[in-house]
Amino acid sequence: MSKSEYREDLERQIKEHQPRIRSFIKNRVPTTEDAEDIAQDVFYQFVKTMDKTHNPIENLSGWLFRVARNLIINKKKKKKEASFLMESDGDESLDVYATLFPQTEDSDSPINVYIRSLMWEELEQVLTELPIEQREIFELTELEGLPVKEISEATGIAVNTLLSRKHYAVKFLRKRLKSTYEELINQ
Repeated sequence: MSKSEYREDLERQIKEHQPRIRSFIKNRVPTTEDAEDIAQDVFYQFVKTMDKTHNPIENLSGWLFRVARNLIINKKKKKKEASFLMESDGDESLDVYATLFPQTEDSDSPINVYIRSLMWEELEQVLTELPIEQREIFELTELEGLPVKEISEATGIAVNTLLSRKHYAVKFLRKRLKSTYEELINQ
């Protein structure tokens, strides 16, 4: 395949998949600007991957949706910085968010950036310890930003049941991440 044929094939694939990917992203992010940025990043990664490997991606549609989902999650992580930790149980007098993700004038210092990145890695690991029902509701509401009511309508599970599952997930995650953070800062 010549270079021009290769480029034409890439353009065709992008045009073919772009509408569905853009729609998928727009339904999951708050602004059109965010959606456009993420869509552009998805197709940039596609072209970059194809240029490096020159091998077709076996399930291109699945690959594009996975990249889009990961980029959406990453964008939300940057914007939210674990907002779930700000929730209060009423029985805790400690602001866990401030404890785990310190926001000071030097919050962008290399050490704080490093600690936050380790905490995100730990969050991903700790999520696997949750029962599947709790993990799913947490990921859907906190990482993908879906409203509980929408999840309830889609799954047929009562809103109160979903909220209860999320409450237990948050409580567990808060406890587990707090101990990890304390280990990190006491080293």
